[in-house]
Amino acid sequence: MRLFQLLCFSLLLSVSAQAQDIHFSQFYMSPLNLNPAMTGVMNCNSRIAVNYRSQWASILGSSAFQTYSVSYDQRVAVGRNDYFGIGGTFWGDRAGQADFATTTGKLSLSYSKKVGGSRKYGNYLVAGVEGGAAQRSLNFLALRWGTQHDGAGGFDPTAGSGEDGFDRDQFLFADLAAGLLWFMVFDENNSLYAGGSFHHLNRADQSFDSNSEEDLLYSRFTVHAGGEFMLGQRIGLVPGFILMNQGPSFQVNAGTNVKFLLDGGRAGSSQSFQLGLWTRVSNRLDDSVLTDALILSSRFDYENFALGFSYDINTSDLSQATDGNGGFELSLQYKICGAQRRGVYCPTF
Repeated sequence: MRLFQLLCFSLLLSVSAQAQDIHFSQFYMSPLNLNPAMTGVMNCNSRIAVNYRSQWASILGSSAFQTYSVSYDQRVAVGRNDYFGIGGTFWGDRAGQADFATTTGKLSLSYSKKVGGSRKYGNYLVAGVEGGAAQRSLNFLALRWGTQHDGAGGFDPTAGSGEDGFDRDQFLFADLAAGLLWFMVFDENNSLYAGGSFHHLNRADQSFDSNSEEDLLYSRFTVHAGGEFMLGQRIGLVPGFILMNQGPSFQVNAGTNVKFLLDGGRAGSSQSFQLGLWTRVSNRLDDSVLTDALILSSRFDYENFALGFSYDINTSDLSQATDGNGGFELSLQYKICGAQRRGVYCPTF
């Protein structure tokens, strides 16, 4: 079992070393990580979002993948109907026994232009950009190499390793992104949106050997869509879809939450509860496609607070080692509205 864990770790590290981006199962509660055009897109003046994800703890224990994100954004009115969005995001990710880590800080700007409708309903087109800096690091002393194993079950940590070609265990790089978003709001409880983003426009060098050929970070293309559709006075559907493609890898998340309005219902509810089922589909290194996980999600909204929890049930071949355990996520949002809130402006994320 220990050997299998090391093999799984090596596989997961190799995927991480190709610099694939972080992902959240509750992508709809991490809007600035999804698309810079979602900066400032809210029904209030400002928003704070916190996300945390832990994955593969059943295999890696204390070395499980840990991902966290904190963001803040606000909108600024321009004329009667348009808005600027200003925001900032800080996130970190740490994976495996060698502490392969990424830490990122970014600023984002957006502009929302109303292209039709009235005060209570309408549709908008939003453009956004993002820029910042990131750091990658790796603890080479914690790695194990094939030359350190004698083939008979023995291990000699002083034997030759494969790190001789690396001359830096951390480095900084700039990172740029851009995105577009379109949304239509029918009333306070019914909306539709679709967007796309292009991350890592500048394709920074990711090599831990400064003297080698460049190992460029793959650009990531994202397409996403969703909405909110009430089926009655107290129940509705909140479907969503996201497709991410980065180099040789792609991932699709799709599903829906069922939303239950509490207290006043559609007449003026300030509380709601959601339960949902989602699926994640991705590709293997051999180009085959698999259903990686089923995702159980929940969300509770109380006035300006939103709390989300999700759990991934692993359905890939790795489930034999994980017993189906994947990862859990916690998400928290708090919106500050104030006096500038004017009618229905955007979908609820």
